[in-house]
Amino acid sequence: MPQYHEEYAPGAGRRSPRARLASDAPALSLNGDWRFRLSPTVAAAGDGAGAVDLDDTGWELLPVPGHWQLAGHGRPAYTCCMFPFPADPPHVPDENPTGDYRRAFEVPESWRGRGAVLRFEGVDSCAAAWLNGHELGWSTGSRLPVEFDVTEHLRVGRNILAVRVHQWSAGSYLEDQDMWWLSGIFRDVRLLARPAGGVEDLTVRAGYDHRTGHGLLRVDTPAPARLTVPELGLVDVPAAGPHRLDRVEPWSAERPRLYRGSVHTDAERVEVAIGFRTVAVVDGVLTVNGRRIVFRGVNRHEWHPDRGRALTEEDMLADVLVLKRHNVNAVRTSHYPPHPRFLELCDELGLWVVDECDLETHGFCEFGWRGNPSDDARWREAYLDRMARMVERDKNHPSVILWSLGNESHTGANLEAMAGWTRRRDPTRPILYEHDTDSRYVDVYSRMYLPVDEVDAIGRRAEPPLADPAADAHRRGLPFILIEYAHAMGNGPGNLAEYQALFDAYPRCQGGFVWEYIDHGIRQRTADGREFFAYGGDFGEELHDGNFVVDGLFFADRTPSPGAVEFKKTIEPVRIELDASQVCVTNRYDLRDTAHLEFRWSLAENGVPVAGGVLPVPPVPAGQRAVVATPALPGPT
Repeated sequence: MPQYHEEYAPGAGRRSPRARLASDAPALSLNGDWRFRLSPTVAAAGDGAGAVDLDDTGWELLPVPGHWQLAGHGRPAYTCCMFPFPADPPHVPDENPTGDYRRAFEVPESWRGRGAVLRFEGVDSCAAAWLNGHELGWSTGSRLPVEFDVTEHLRVGRNILAVRVHQWSAGSYLEDQDMWWLSGIFRDVRLLARPAGGVEDLTVRAGYDHRTGHGLLRVDTPAPARLTVPELGLVDVPAAGPHRLDRVEPWSAERPRLYRGSVHTDAERVEVAIGFRTVAVVDGVLTVNGRRIVFRGVNRHEWHPDRGRALTEEDMLADVLVLKRHNVNAVRTSHYPPHPRFLELCDELGLWVVDECDLETHGFCEFGWRGNPSDDARWREAYLDRMARMVERDKNHPSVILWSLGNESHTGANLEAMAGWTRRRDPTRPILYEHDTDSRYVDVYSRMYLPVDEVDAIGRRAEPPLADPAADAHRRGLPFILIEYAHAMGNGPGNLAEYQALFDAYPRCQGGFVWEYIDHGIRQRTADGREFFAYGGDFGEELHDGNFVVDGLFFADRTPSPGAVEFKKTIEPVRIELDASQVCVTNRYDLRDTAHLEFRWSLAENGVPVAGGVLPVPPVPAGQRAVVATPALPGPT
């Protein structure tokens, strides 16, 4: 595999993509300290990386998951748009830092005779792997899973796994995503036992009919399997069904109802969390369970000031909770699929998700988009591969209601092919992509950073026409989303109330996603021990985009900025207005009433409470309002 990292192809030797399964089959985590050596070039790294007898006793220890730059090997670098090296796709510079990882691990006797799969959840940017000296294959697509079948090469007892990771690869041209360039095995590594006759994959289809309250459930598997969901009265029934259920509680971001069960064969049991919901575009409006929804969202890069994109479950839970506390109801996973546990938390706690493919070729805008891979047939396989790996991994999450083809990659036949494949594979979710400005191959019209007056025109369906009348009519009939707006850098964001008023006024305008959730500062200390958060240029890199990476509603340590506080108020789901005689309560939830809330009032004099009580507000249906009398107040003392 001498020059595999500069191939147009996305990889070799890999298994077909599939869902991430919670199986009762044995598994070994290979997270932890690995032997590590960083070489300045591929040539300096030399051959024989996978040899069993390679002497690694002098190598350092590096934690996995993690980025080697944040452990003192090499330096972080930040660029927004430009590539950090001369663009000559698919080639990358000879000065290509290359990290060799090695890990010894033990396999118990109980694994003898079983199949086995090695799964990486994320490696940046290109990785080749060997087990016990046998070449397994290689892969690009940094924030996407890859699996290798290791059945023939795994031993009971001691095993040696070797992984070579290149900082730069052909895949780097597809990952220019306005973030720190950080390398390494930064997500989990697991060894999975695969029993004969097990559940290799599954696809959950759980539709909801809002008119009747009925659910329709089927779980498709490559080979026949059984399904058990006790709450639904399903016990050991054929998984494929279909199962028509008289009455189910639907899933939504506002009421994230999950039904837990299992898909099983005689050899394996896989847990499932089922959320019944139907996503559709009806008369030019995006609906979930028959209701129009409005995204009060943020763009979320994965970030921690000490660990970079190597997040823990605690980090991910903190993100979901802080967003919920600030009235955020949606996340766009800019600009790549997140750690899979994050989506499980969105399923459990309730967030709408726009799941975005690991794709951005923004650097080619510097050349007028000449050489852009999006319209180059040699890159077609890589584009389709990235989309398939995201869709197959995340297809069973009810929180994922839209697929995004990627970000700022201009347009072209490869993106159109991605949309076509996705529509055939999963017709249950609409597709969006902002750079398809004519909306020729998407289901939702999306733009970024439009002025308020242009959004107003789109809401009135009075935007400037396209040259092609048929294309113009098609685009005017689509729902509209601001995929990025209200940039939060510096003293931003601005015009929040004005944008929200348009989302409230026009059914077509269905909200948006503020850029962005969190500052990407890297925690550092000055010589005298004072803490600060570093940005582009602070590590001596010659090419960088400065503090443009520090542009979040929340600071790098997840404390809210004044902009976050303003956004929270602007998007509050219940609005209360009052005068001397009455209180008006407006329910701005999309689907649920206010029965879960208690309304209380208090009166203070010089900051000291003097009266208070419960305000008798009846349950207010979604999108409606109620008026109650202002409580009788005591006179001044």
